[in-house]
Amino acid sequence: MNARRIDPHAERIRRNRLHPRHQEFVRPAWRWNGPNGVTRIDPHAIGVVGPNGIRRIDRSGAVVEAQPLASSPIENGPSRRMVVIDDPAGFVMVVPECPEGRLSDHDRDLFGLARQLADGQPLAVTAVTFQGAVAGLEEAGADRWIDLSACVEGDCYDPESRLAALVSVEAAMSPRHWLFADSFPGGGDLGRRLAARLSRSSSHGASARAATRVWQVAEGLALSRAGDRQDIQRELPRILLALPECAEPVSETRHEARPVSIDAAGSMPSAIPSAMTAVGVVDLGRVAVDPQQIPLAQAPFILSAGRGVGDWAGFHHAAEVLGASEGASRVAVDDGNMPRARQVGATGTFVFASCYIAVGISGAVQHLQGIAKCQRVVAINRDPGCDMVKRADLALIADGDAVLAAVCERLGQPRAAEPSEAVSEAGSGALSKEERYHDAA
Repeated sequence: MNARRIDPHAERIRRNRLHPRHQEFVRPAWRWNGPNGVTRIDPHAIGVVGPNGIRRIDRSGAVVEAQPLASSPIENGPSRRMVVIDDPAGFVMVVPECPEGRLSDHDRDLFGLARQLADGQPLAVTAVTFQGAVAGLEEAGADRWIDLSACVEGDCYDPESRLAALVSVEAAMSPRHWLFADSFPGGGDLGRRLAARLSRSSSHGASARAATRVWQVAEGLALSRAGDRQDIQRELPRILLALPECAEPVSETRHEARPVSIDAAGSMPSAIPSAMTAVGVVDLGRVAVDPQQIPLAQAPFILSAGRGVGDWAGFHHAAEVLGASEGASRVAVDDGNMPRARQVGATGTFVFASCYIAVGISGAVQHLQGIAKCQRVVAINRDPGCDMVKRADLALIADGDAVLAAVCERLGQPRAAEPSEAVSEAGSGALSKEERYHDAA
């Protein structure tokens, strides 16, 4: 199976003329033929400033042709301005949730809000993680990084051990602010526990009372969303539980994310003690749930089908093998291949999956609106110019049925041929592929 792969990041930069690196990926059209057959030359594209500061124009275009054309952002390295804070005046702690071990869009919004609080002080934005190393902290805006993975056992629900670790960070570094994602049972639960613990101390008192549902910080005030048309303003507290889109993510600077270690005594050695045991909370593990019983709006992994899918039995088998929730485009639902409850898009359900795989979906505007908040989008389509391929982070230009069958075979669970299919193949060869699959269903 031959599948052509494209670089989605380079394609997005080529299409976005406002991107700061657009010219690195698109060579300017400095010469073209007009409608009357006369050759036109753009003097702005072929001009160059000489050593004496005078702009020279080379009509041969040799200067333009000699300019290198970048092929990938990764090959050219980071283009952001590097920011290093060696002696910070204080710290702003950010505790990202990092679902599945990576930063979410909500986490990046938290770092953007932390940079608003830190820039100009100067304060060092410090990421506090319980998952070990997390990729992307430098681009997200973290100046320091504290790894507390040794204080908890795996990825279990252990709020008391996490709270004890955060209290040790508070005692060692006395940060100006703590930022959590206002979600349950992640950052919202842990942030409220820390606020309740610090409020018992006479040194903190009312200043430790957390501000919840924060959506904006301006002029030393925290604005919390109390209702659809009502906001609550209060002085900037030490603990903030922020909503998604509370700030713009960091996009112009790159930070060092220097590792920092602490212990419960308040000093800074090279390791963190793991003798912090939890009491009162016992994690019995995750309960196995059928992916098809999860609502689409809450599903973390979705395998979605469109009109390009012909082998529906193979599609359902692939979803079962991958452990993915099934989704569909409106066309697939209108054709009767999928139930209406599985429709994804503006006319169906808005999804927020960590990974969304679109098989045979061209990418109507309503469907693209429904997957706008998905973290990773994979497109499998035979049309390299469709909108879904342009939107995807990874695109496979191939037949969707063949790709799903190859994935199941690679995982050691190929779909066995059903009796109706075997009879159909052994009988008359006049039946089309779609008719055979319809009879099998």
